Amino acid sequence: MTLLATPVLAQDHMTVMLDWFINPDHGPIILAEELGFFADAGLEVDLVTPADPNDPPRMVAAGNVDLALSYQPELHLNRREGLDVVRVGTLIETPLTCLVVRADGPVQSVADLAGRKVGFSVAGVQEMLLSAMLAHSGLSPEDVEQINIGWSISPALMSGQVDGVIGAFRNFELNQMEMEGHEGRCFYPEAEGVPAYDELIYIARAEGLNRELIARFLHATERAAAYILNDPEAAGQTFFATSAELRNELNTRAWADTWPRFASRPAAVDQGRYARFEAFLLEQGAVKTPIPAADLVRDVTADVTAEVAQ
Repeated sequence: MTLLATPVLAQDHMTVMLDWFINPDHGPIILAEELGFFADAGLEVDLVTPADPNDPPRMVAAGNVDLALSYQPELHLNRREGLDVVRVGTLIETPLTCLVVRADGPVQSVADLAGRKVGFSVAGVQEMLLSAMLAHSGLSPEDVEQINIGWSISPALMSGQVDGVIGAFRNFELNQMEMEGHEGRCFYPEAEGVPAYDELIYIARAEGLNRELIARFLHATERAAAYILNDPEAAGQTFFATSAELRNELNTRAWADTWPRFASRPAAVDQGRYARFEAFLLEQGAVKTPIPAADLVRDVTADVTAEVAQ
């Protein structure tokens, strides 16, 4: 999808790869275009949706896109895979991922998963989160049977194929289950031994980082986030007016659960959050040595002031 501004002056072009198809998670990006904030920042933004959810970090590391959406836990692992990427901004500043079970089922606590089946979609990050949550309740990964269910998250749980799923988004899967007559129960990673983390982040290639360009993009989305937080109903109307495909009950419910989580200061840097997650990975045995937080995050506004001031 290409978002074209109507330029008065020459505009700089940016290509941004989303983490998946456009949905309420991307509210500030869509609103920044619709409300003219990208144009005000001198930007023409081209949005690209990935064919594979693993593509965004690889594409930005290869220099094929200027920015990509990813997840903080994935960033920590991507760096160890040799990808030269850094976090330059935050879109959603609280975890959305959770471990979901059926509310009417036998699993009333994480400990009740012993001897049962747990589904996952993405190996690596989700398996690591599950292991930490199990350990928090005195279980090991060997105490559950882990099954790769692909993207069939809610159906696998509702059909009884698995007793729980890790990687469900609390703003989508819980709503989808309720719409189909199944109440879900969510166990939150941040309440089950996992440090709080940024769910959706903007990443860029570390080498040749264009701070000024990215700072303008983040300033535009900051304006959009403020608009959403001040008037979520009007913002939602603008968001849903952009595409008939977005206008359905699931997305409407998801919007209500998502907008309070948008980062109001997307460029702000919290190195402590990234250092704590590195310490967590080290404690879990997922990594051998920690990466300094300063090597994982960049403050692109540190040397940029007047260029983005409005």
